[in-house]
Amino acid sequence: MSEGRGSRRATRITRRRFLGTISATGAAVSTFTIAPASIIGGPAHVAPNDRIGAALIGCGGRGSGTFKDLQRRHDLPTEKLAVCDVDRRRLSLSTQIAHKNGEKSCEGYTDFRRVLERTDIDVVAIATPPHWHALISIAAMESGKDVLCEKPMTRFIAEGRAVVQASERYGRVFQIGTNGRFRKSRDKGARRMRKILTSGVFDITDAVHIIKGGFKARQWSGLVNAEPRAIPDWIDWDLYQGPSPMRPFHPHRHGGSHRGYWDYEGGGLGDMGQHYLDPVTWEFGLDATAPVEVEAHAPPAHPEVCGVWGWVELKYANGFTLVLESGEWGQPYDRRKPRRITDQDLSEEQRKQVDRMPDPKPLVDFGDAVRTRQPAGGNAEVSHRTVTILHLANIAIRTGRKIRFDPVTERIVGDPEADRLVDVPMRAPWSL
Repeated sequence: MSEGRGSRRATRITRRRFLGTISATGAAVSTFTIAPASIIGGPAHVAPNDRIGAALIGCGGRGSGTFKDLQRRHDLPTEKLAVCDVDRRRLSLSTQIAHKNGEKSCEGYTDFRRVLERTDIDVVAIATPPHWHALISIAAMESGKDVLCEKPMTRFIAEGRAVVQASERYGRVFQIGTNGRFRKSRDKGARRMRKILTSGVFDITDAVHIIKGGFKARQWSGLVNAEPRAIPDWIDWDLYQGPSPMRPFHPHRHGGSHRGYWDYEGGGLGDMGQHYLDPVTWEFGLDATAPVEVEAHAPPAHPEVCGVWGWVELKYANGFTLVLESGEWGQPYDRRKPRRITDQDLSEEQRKQVDRMPDPKPLVDFGDAVRTRQPAGGNAEVSHRTVTILHLANIAIRTGRKIRFDPVTERIVGDPEADRLVDVPMRAPWSL
């Protein structure tokens, strides 16, 4: 596969995440920063009829669907110029399909850094396993590219804040690849709920929202004591693991089953949680905060392997309680009953105050955000707050005890062991 057409390097020294070598070839990677498209001549604003250069990083699983969403769901007239994967089988197939579909200019890469060097690429779709989401998203935005990233947004909490800061620093559009928030925002009842809870005229004290089932906890449990296998010649195993600890190769750690290992994702919660919780954080006005107390009902967790769990109860400072129940282990959740807030909970004067307030603004689709440079509806900040719920739930499951979280500092309070799971060290040379 060709690994270099269309690239041009700027002269500034890069941040340390660009250090390293290309594992597949052994060639040294120079340190550099790629200037934003608006500086080096690329389009800072995309006109409605312009075709824009796009790339897919991560060709397996949801990869092809994620890229198609750019054109179908988000109405972006993209030209696929590059595909990238450390699995050379997937890369070869993805490149062949692109050429067969008439995308003759599409080139294949095994190292995402070579894709980000290219100044003719303006938008990147990221569909790698989640342990790569943050680093590639940050590097892409630093190189002047807008990002559509698959869920879950990150592997641990500190990564999310770094992605938010990168989006703000470089002025790039970021959108997480879920649609539930947009659907919910078009629901009349949900719009009224958000209006009530963000109006400031009513303080939640006893509202309870319970999500039952669908978390695939057992399906995405990992293998304990799996015997190491020889590394196949079709994969760059070092680059696949990237910032995660170096582990012996086993096929179950690759492909969709990677979800069963803390090194790469967060089990079924990581797989399904952002789908279920993006609508919740929008409807209940929780886009700028996080739970302050989290308690889980689960068996003792393995240090490397995700497993089953029963339920997780997450409480916010305003009294709102969110419950996630897997239905796959232990006794059913029975501590609280569902309790919604309605207009009947408001006084007549409070209802009038809410009525006088403007309705929630429509969410901006990723395609419109790229064209107009407005924040996307599933932007980095709100998506980070949603995925933080999943990370806190998994931390409570892994530690086996109640945890307390500060939504402002985004650190766990009074529990250094649990707090280490907020900002997990990365394997050198990778770092935030």
